[in-house]
Amino acid sequence: MLVLGIDTSGKSGGITLAEGDSETFRVVDSAAIAGGTFSAQLVPTLAALLEKHGFAAKDIGGFAVASGPGSFTGLRVGLSALKGLAEVLGKPIAAVSVLEALATLSPESGSVTVALDAGRKEVFWGLYQLSGGTATRVAEELLAQSEFVQQLRDGNVRPIITTDVSLGELVASAGANARLRLVERRGSELIARVGLRKLLAGETVSVDALDANYIRRSDAEIFFKGKP
Repeated sequence: MLVLGIDTSGKSGGITLAEGDSETFRVVDSAAIAGGTFSAQLVPTLAALLEKHGFAAKDIGGFAVASGPGSFTGLRVGLSALKGLAEVLGKPIAAVSVLEALATLSPESGSVTVALDAGRKEVFWGLYQLSGGTATRVAEELLAQSEFVQQLRDGNVRPIITTDVSLGELVASAGANARLRLVERRGSELIARVGLRKLLAGETVSVDALDANYIRRSDAEIFFKGKP
């Protein structure tokens, strides 16, 4: 299957064209997309990748997209663009949590914790059960750094996967005996890999049902809720 992976959850984003089946995965090519240009550059970048490798849009078997958590604007724009592509092409969509994708990088099966710096002294935290390379969500939450540190001190956090050096420092400051694994984010390539597995398993969402997994409420909800 030829799959297109899209990640617009960060300050910058990217798309990956990959192919594979239940046993194999190969990246055909990837391209970065600068932050603030997702809506303008996603489709032209995809078209250029397809043409470069002799594919047509109809050859895409399915889409894999990072559904969050991450940038509100980036996720909203990226998901909107993908919805248009998927609807026109009539192809299935696999929504992939960024936390879920990172959990699959754990070298060990069983309980895995993923933590990402959410800014504002907060942490995006996810707990997964990893088996056979598939991460099953147990919980995803937004924690204050103080709450995350308390989790560490209480011994409730399993081996931790993170992309953020700052969180490694936070773990160390907690004085907890937590195993930390610092990994590279890998962006759209990792989204494509996890998404392919979901597409092949039939774990897809419709265009109408596709939505962002923000975890955190937007500033508008936080500051204006209840105001006329």
